[in-house]
Order: sequence, then structure tokens, then C-alpha cells
Amino acid sequence: MKRLALGVLLLATLPAQAHDDPHGYPTVARADYVLGCMAANGNTRLALERCACSIDTIAEQLPFASYEAADTVLRMQAGNLGERGAEFRDPPQTRAAVEALRRAQAEATLRCFP
Repeated sequence: MKRLALGVLLLATLPAQAHDDPHGYPTVARADYVLGCMAANGNTRLALERCACSIDTIAEQLPFASYEAADTVLRMQAGNLGERGAEFRDPPQTRAAVEALRRAQAEATLRCFP
């Protein structure tokens, strides 16, 4: 019964916490980043701490809309779409979004993966 009450209490606090993020990063996006980062870094407690630090650092530097755009571009480029993928490689705004994400990731690496 205590677990159920605790679960209900936690769920009740989620909407309030979602509005606390000034850059609009949804919890799912943060969790997805951390899970991928952890998989690439050994799935350890230390990786969890460093990966959480990393997405927090990225969120400080990049609004979620910019992060999402750059992440989409990188996923599309990795999908090996050939000619159809040109729209995700060539436009200057696409390159600028990816460069901004890479700069934020570099800062996160310096700060969180000493």
C-alpha cells in the first residue's frame, strides 16, 4: 500500500516538474539521451551520473527545439538515405543546427567526462 501511495504521489508531482525546465526538454527526451549515452559508456552508475550531467549541460546551452532539430538531422544522416537524405545534409540551417549541438556536446564532454 505504501508503494502505491508513493507512486501516486510521484505521478502527481510530474506535471509540476515538467514546467521547471526552462529550455523545454521533456523527460522522455532526457531519458532517451541518458540511456543512449549510458549504453555507449558502459551502463555503470558513473556513466549514469556523467550522462545526466551531459544532457543537463546541453540543455543549458541549447533550447529543446534546436536539440530536436539537430538530433533529427543526425538520425536521418545515419539512416543512409542516399539522394533523399540530401535535404538533411546540404542546407546551411541544417549544418548550423548540427554544429550547435556538437559544440554543446563538446562542452558537456569537458564538463562531465573529466
